[in-house]
Amino acid sequence: MTTLPAIRGLGVSPRQKKSGRDARNTVHCFAIFLVATLTCSTLVAADVSYTKEIVPLLKRNCQGCHRPAKMKGDLDLTTYKAFNKGGKNGLSFKAGDLKSMVLGQVRGDEPKMPPDGDKISSKELALLEQWIKEGAKDDTPTAPVKMELAVYKVPPVISAAAYSPDGNVIAVSGYHEVAIHKSDGSEILARLLCESPRIEGLAYSPDGTMLGACGGAPGVYGEILIWDTATAKLKAAYKVSPDSLYGISFSPDNKKVAVGGADKTVRMIAIEDGKELLKFDNHADWVLSTTFTKDGKRLMSGSRDKAMKLIDATNGQLIDDVNKLLEPILCFARNPKEDIVAYGGSLGITRIYKMSDNQQRTAANNDVNMLKVFERQPGPIRSVAYSPDGTLVAVGGMYEGVRIYKAADAARVAAISGLGGATFSLAFHPNGQQLLAGGFDGALRLFEVPSGKLLKTFAPVPLVDDKKAADAGTLPTSKPQ
Repeated sequence: MTTLPAIRGLGVSPRQKKSGRDARNTVHCFAIFLVATLTCSTLVAADVSYTKEIVPLLKRNCQGCHRPAKMKGDLDLTTYKAFNKGGKNGLSFKAGDLKSMVLGQVRGDEPKMPPDGDKISSKELALLEQWIKEGAKDDTPTAPVKMELAVYKVPPVISAAAYSPDGNVIAVSGYHEVAIHKSDGSEILARLLCESPRIEGLAYSPDGTMLGACGGAPGVYGEILIWDTATAKLKAAYKVSPDSLYGISFSPDNKKVAVGGADKTVRMIAIEDGKELLKFDNHADWVLSTTFTKDGKRLMSGSRDKAMKLIDATNGQLIDDVNKLLEPILCFARNPKEDIVAYGGSLGITRIYKMSDNQQRTAANNDVNMLKVFERQPGPIRSVAYSPDGTLVAVGGMYEGVRIYKAADAARVAAISGLGGATFSLAFHPNGQQLLAGGFDGALRLFEVPSGKLLKTFAPVPLVDDKKAADAGTLPTSKPQ
């Protein structure tokens, strides 16, 4: 029963003031009206949404053990159809039946599911019960999400950029899109739309036939996107995790991609059908970088937990930690010629390591795979890039400026300034003569290598001039900015 607070100052008339009974009647009538309004509001409340409320619940609590790559009890909870089908113990649920199996598994002081960690909250249980009671309806969208081109008043922060292997085009992250530019910055050739609002990583396949992106909607889903570069058509879109994805890399055979995740995992996915070939969960924090060895047999990951881990790409088993745990690893890049990587850390240090096991370390925890240490930067490093011949390393991060070094002896070659803020993406042109930089201020800049001379600055997306657009009556008011 709802307890109504005392109601004062209703503004009764002078005549009513003379009669206490009349005043009480006025208050009583108002209270009845208020209760009736609240009751009606409750009665017309929207049904529980499978897509908006049940799917996030399942992702948080259940899909770690019940997904195509790991179906405990032959139960897959990643789609409504699979959830409805059930597993070896029978149907997961029956519309309207509050004794459905799924409810029996998650109820009680010591529920059977989830087997590890906290039980689902009372709020989540109530949602699941209400959804089943209302008929367990499926409101999964049947049509693809229709995307519209974003309209920008200012350039978006550039989180990722990449050259095509032939050096003819640049792919750049945007809002719900990837923009494709001529490599000299003279023209936008295409704008590739996607459902993911944030693109966190971009990479071209070794043969140049595909462009891969990863990102997603933070805290909602992580998505892998693959475009055919010949047609600029979306080849595949796979939502594979409950949070954003980072550090996409292609296998040497062009058949697989690897990604890290904010859910502390490393995944390897088959491009052709989206099958999860590997899920590695030995990290203790976000995984921000991945790369394959040149033969594709091993996969390396870098995480904020300070570790770079070497993984057997054939079975998903940990081979070893590559490095001594010194600082959170925010990015790395593999040498195009050798199985070595340069990483950027949160303490502002760049180090080069062999992609090898660390069995030679002793009780003293020697850092046996480390080859070079670079000078400390003014802040955390957010982007590292190797030149195509592996002789130069470019470094940028949470500070103004980019520096270029010789990989062999860590000697500084150039110090570049005037970038307008933090740098989140660096890439050498395949000819090795230019360096691309993008970051917080949304501008793409091309620099001469090795001098560091600025060659060109341009915006990655078309910009709307407020005054001109308003004068022409074309300024959008409802599209994303």
